[in-house]
Amino acid sequence: MLKRPTDELMGKLLKANHIDEYIKENENIFLNGTVAKALQALLSYKSLTKADVIHKAEMNDIYAYQIFAGKRIPSRDKLLCICFGMELTLDETQQLLKFAGCAPLYPKNKRDAILIFSIVHGNTVVQANEALYEEGERIL
Repeated sequence: MLKRPTDELMGKLLKANHIDEYIKENENIFLNGTVAKALQALLSYKSLTKADVIHKAEMNDIYAYQIFAGKRIPSRDKLLCICFGMELTLDETQQLLKFAGCAPLYPKNKRDAILIFSIVHGNTVVQANEALYEEGERIL
């Protein structure tokens, strides 16, 4: 998958006379695969084990393993727990959320702002949940 700025792609799409031209020209940039495959790629890239990630994510083992196996599709919150468990950067987290079809974290949303702060400062999922709770927001 090649990386191209989204704005550049949008510009090309808006200028295209036919959708098939755009698709043919950009077929190698479309997001393909599953969330499970993306998670496997991240595990490999970061040299992590599922067990360690699940432990750090504070998730139910069976449910988490089902997500990693592609048998369950995680909610945005569960995916965020996994992001904390993998200690992903903010950019990696945003990319994974978008890939999974979830809304990226939005700094104008109080709950999301707390999560962004927690990710950027290397907090654990427990610390993030404590911050959410203290601010009267729903925990992960």
